[in-house]
Amino acid sequence: MEQNNGTTVTEFILLGFADQHKSWHVLFTVFLVIYVVTLVGNIGMILLIKTDSSLHTPMYFFLQNLAFVDLCYTSAITPKMLQSFVETKQSISFIGCMVQLLVYGAFATSDCYILAAMAVDRYVAICNPLRYETVMSQRVCSQLLTASYFMGFLNASVNTSFAFSLNFCKSNKISHFFCDAPPILALSCSSIYLNIMLLTVFVGFNLTFTVSVVIFSYVFILIAILKISSAAGRKKAFSTCVSHLTAVSIFYGTLSYMYLHHRTIESQEQEKMASVFYGIIIPMLNPLIYSLRNQDVREALKGVGKKCF
Repeated sequence: MEQNNGTTVTEFILLGFADQHKSWHVLFTVFLVIYVVTLVGNIGMILLIKTDSSLHTPMYFFLQNLAFVDLCYTSAITPKMLQSFVETKQSISFIGCMVQLLVYGAFATSDCYILAAMAVDRYVAICNPLRYETVMSQRVCSQLLTASYFMGFLNASVNTSFAFSLNFCKSNKISHFFCDAPPILALSCSSIYLNIMLLTVFVGFNLTFTVSVVIFSYVFILIAILKISSAAGRKKAFSTCVSHLTAVSIFYGTLSYMYLHHRTIESQEQEKMASVFYGIIIPMLNPLIYSLRNQDVREALKGVGKKCF
């Protein structure tokens, strides 16, 4: 990749939170605590579901994988960001940047599809409970999960390969704290029309398809819940969806803002904040949401607590 001075771009400089250099100690501590909580929460969720037989159901099969992808995509960006706070030169190699974008994009996209699969699971459980075990069989769940990972890696591999086939001559300074597609494309002196089109098509399709699955699932779920005669029955049915609805609302709301709003120079700092929330805070919140708002997980945690103490 050639710059305007004829030299090859071998690394990028992540500007990150350069304007916050005076408070880097505070930021480093806050993000380190968040990352540790994320690691403990998601690894704990994976182990809890794996070891507690009462959680060996399709819903928790998907939740276990949701924790795994959350762990993967936040780990693709957070350690490098933490490193940038304590190093003078905030650089990342060309290959490292490409790998970071690939891993982040693949698992973040897979997250969308797993959340959609969880919505389908709740739809079958509430709207067709007698056929739940047949419809949501182990084979079907494995197929849905495989499709989620496939779509994630397809999206990431296509956009990453096209992004890093460009010539970079404007600068090697990325106005972000990790290698995301939009700020990378901004550095290219090649035509990025195809890249923008691909990014728009892939992100647009992934968001539209998965959000549509979630919306239609919950429309039918709501209709089914309203048909339940007793208030206690309606409350019990809806309580199984609260955690998922909360996670979906936070996830898709932030993701839509990041990739589908009109970009301006003034919005760059807002995009960074949205990226922090989406890439660092949400993976920490998900295990908390599912442990605090889900009775089965709470009971499993109590069981673990009794065994340990």
